[in-house]
Amino acid sequence: MNRKLNIALISPRTGMYRFGTGVFPLTLRYAPLNMVTLAALIPQELRGEVTVYDESVQRVDPTKIKADIVGLTGITGVSLRSYAFSEYFRRQGITTVMGGPHATLMPEEAGRHADAVVIGHAYETWPRLLRDYLDGKLQKFYYPPEKIDWSLIPDPQRDFFSDKRFITTNSTQAVFGCPHQCEFCVTPIICKGNYERRPISDVVGELSRMKGRYVTFLDPSPVENVEYSIALFKAIAPLKKRWGGLATTRIVDNPELLDAMEASGCFGLLIGFESLTDSGNTTIGKGFNDIRKYRRLMQELHARNISVMGCFVHGLDSDGPDCFKHTLDFIHEANVDLPRFTVCTPFPGTPFFNRLKSEGRILTENWTLYDAQHVVFQPKLMTTEELQEGHIRCWESAYRISSIFKRLNGSRTFLEYTILANLGYRFYCHGHRRFPPKRMARDWQLDVTTAADIASIQPAY
Repeated sequence: MNRKLNIALISPRTGMYRFGTGVFPLTLRYAPLNMVTLAALIPQELRGEVTVYDESVQRVDPTKIKADIVGLTGITGVSLRSYAFSEYFRRQGITTVMGGPHATLMPEEAGRHADAVVIGHAYETWPRLLRDYLDGKLQKFYYPPEKIDWSLIPDPQRDFFSDKRFITTNSTQAVFGCPHQCEFCVTPIICKGNYERRPISDVVGELSRMKGRYVTFLDPSPVENVEYSIALFKAIAPLKKRWGGLATTRIVDNPELLDAMEASGCFGLLIGFESLTDSGNTTIGKGFNDIRKYRRLMQELHARNISVMGCFVHGLDSDGPDCFKHTLDFIHEANVDLPRFTVCTPFPGTPFFNRLKSEGRILTENWTLYDAQHVVFQPKLMTTEELQEGHIRCWESAYRISSIFKRLNGSRTFLEYTILANLGYRFYCHGHRRFPPKRMARDWQLDVTTAADIASIQPAY
């Protein structure tokens, strides 16, 4: 096994492609972990030339890529483009490997377009796959072990992003999976309902080796183990880092946890408020969201100088046409620093998709439209047009200059970033009307069996 492998790792872009350098403006882009972690996991004795491509920040010309193996990833909304890349490289005699959320949710589908599929976390299976390839024993599917040794996670090779346009390349993850079983969420499916965590000393060590002060934690639900979270925050506090991450609304009932966040340098949290009704949250399995505590949570976080990206979902079975007004009223009353809106999306493989499929309510299985910004199912209490239009109006109303000024004037937390981020979302949201479903289906649906030159398939907007 003396041969060195030349490997290309590609993260394709979504159909909601707005700019020459990605979906979002620079102020909203943080570096992902997937491909730079895969690069770090390549055994040294197999390492030839390794290249990482991320279409969120660069254009990729596949005709100029020379490799033995091409690794591809992607969420559901980019899966068709991932397949198109894979088909192109396979025609050139290059072995392709598919991984990531969509391939994990739909491995048989992914297997029709790639030589091998990595399901779930690849910390142990990716190195094994590469050795199998050199031994001529490449398998079709690679499944993670029942028990992953989280202490084996290497530092990502962030130098691959040194010339890329991210607001920060300091991304990390301490906790994996989620203990909750929200109906629409892919995390419980991908992680098999497990809730795991890395050794705190490993996380502290990784952060101490990062250049720069700002860090993004990508953990999907990092605060559900309160004892671990408080210990982690106390351990990283001496590093004097400033960090942003995710949390659930349940933190409102734990002042010690909130204080530990503040003391450790937390400047912002993404929180899934989802619905402004109890019935809405209960329907999706997120009944722990207590709408009566939402405003107090905002007050507690703002008092600690922690800004909030509040996420809201529309189109739940309990949502009528008035749900948009309720959401807008709340974000202005509570001074939500960065509101973000999604259309409830039944991702394949989730209980939500299976339920709607059985009810005959799935309108399309064109995965390109599964980007949480387009209506792909029949809502229960409104028309598809009412849901799509109301969703767009929420974006536009929330990011009017008057709305931005009102919310940030009431919050006054981490303004050096939230002002820029609001302007970034204002720029982003005004593109929604340029990407209606019919146009995306027409302009972005790639023929994965005949597309000979993906480099030429570039949206003209």
